[in-house]
Amino acid sequence: MGQIRLVWFLFLCLLVHEGLAKGVLGLACNWGLQSTHPLPPNIVVRLLKDNGFNKVKLFEADTGALKALGRSGIQVMVGIPNDMLASLASAVGNAEAWVKQNVSYYISTHGTDIRSVAIGNEPFLHSYKDMFVRTTLPALENIQAALIKAGLGKQVKVTIPLNADVYQTDSGLPSGGNFRPELLDLMTKIIKFLQDNGGFITINIYPFLSLQADPSFPKEYAFFNNTASPLVDGSIVYTNVYDANFDTLISALEKNGFGRMPIVVGEVGWPTDGDPNGNIDNAKRFNQALISRIIQGQGSPKRRTPPDVYIFSLLDEDHKSTLPGNFERHWGVFKYDGSVKYPLDMGNGRALVPAKGVKYLAKQWCVMSPSASSSDPSTLAQSITYACENADCTSLGYGSSCGNLDAQSNASYAFNSYFQTMNQSKEACSFNNLATITNVDPSKPPCRFEIMIDTRKQKAARTPFKSSASKMEGIFAALVVVLGLVICGVH
Repeated sequence: MGQIRLVWFLFLCLLVHEGLAKGVLGLACNWGLQSTHPLPPNIVVRLLKDNGFNKVKLFEADTGALKALGRSGIQVMVGIPNDMLASLASAVGNAEAWVKQNVSYYISTHGTDIRSVAIGNEPFLHSYKDMFVRTTLPALENIQAALIKAGLGKQVKVTIPLNADVYQTDSGLPSGGNFRPELLDLMTKIIKFLQDNGGFITINIYPFLSLQADPSFPKEYAFFNNTASPLVDGSIVYTNVYDANFDTLISALEKNGFGRMPIVVGEVGWPTDGDPNGNIDNAKRFNQALISRIIQGQGSPKRRTPPDVYIFSLLDEDHKSTLPGNFERHWGVFKYDGSVKYPLDMGNGRALVPAKGVKYLAKQWCVMSPSASSSDPSTLAQSITYACENADCTSLGYGSSCGNLDAQSNASYAFNSYFQTMNQSKEACSFNNLATITNVDPSKPPCRFEIMIDTRKQKAARTPFKSSASKMEGIFAALVVVLGLVICGVH
């Protein structure tokens, strides 16, 4: 009997090791796909696993991503873009077709562990001017009905990712939180529906945007480890805007009878470029403290139980809209190619692991020719404008990593960005004979002239890992053998 206890003790040790060996337990992130040269999905899945992420949120039902995530041991939240809400709201049959194609198929055929469907993305933003107010709830109801019909009603939950602007506080304190008056009735119906169907609220919280939008916002209050003056709300003291924002939502839920409603933080992070406050130092400071909170299981003052938190984002995306700001293309913990931007302790001293198996275009750059004539500045300006309209020049902005280049280097950066985006086509480095191709890296730290991923030759990386389920099957098999030997008295 003592030997059997020993075997079970060893088994429990193996279970603990399975979690601790990765250095983290329960990290989640967003995987955006708005890139001109995206990493192959299999490489991204390996990047996720190598860095201890076991949950991922997709903004759309991308075929390559959902296939690659199959049998990976990673739980998936798959999103539905806002432009699909009207169609899904108009007929339950449309929702049934979407669920069949984008949920049922990947679960049954590829073993993708889809756990939830996110209906829309921040559909009630002020800037959308009620565009999705009438379609979001019907789309939610139809997707839920479709999941139930597909036999997935209990396995796959529904949610709506919301921006924090759906609630407010007139007192300036978290305890005064409530939903915007024009959304109160709708939000109450949505939350009641989610509650009745086992769903949850997903909220996006961005301390960076609070800082970026208000010149008078106290910068230190945007970070977790700070020297800011605290906000006192009765018996609760708030030392950072993240907790204050989260608890404003808790107060809003409590006021409307949903104090125990499950919450997931769908997006939170810090960009590394494109804005004076978007830089490596600030991003490292914010994200390291965020990850430490997640690992330690820290909640907020009003809700001590920690929510799932999806870090935004895994990778930079050079094709995202820059309407909110140039920083939109620089939220990644990793660069566009999966290389590490800055060091992070992912738990137990474990460092970030870069992507493996990435293929690049040739080591060549397009720069302004030293012999180019500057006698026609309008031609040069037009060339730079054309390059930046068709490629990513967001690092050239004020306060950004390439914001201090001289005029010639500024033009060279624009030319090279376009050249790389066009897969280094010779014709893409002409610009009215103002540019030339060079093999000498023109980078001027901290400004990097990148070389793009070669998506034409890129092969899907082999996945030299087994899923968690496969590993556990191996552990169980080994223990069965050992247990059999013990019982049979074999020494």
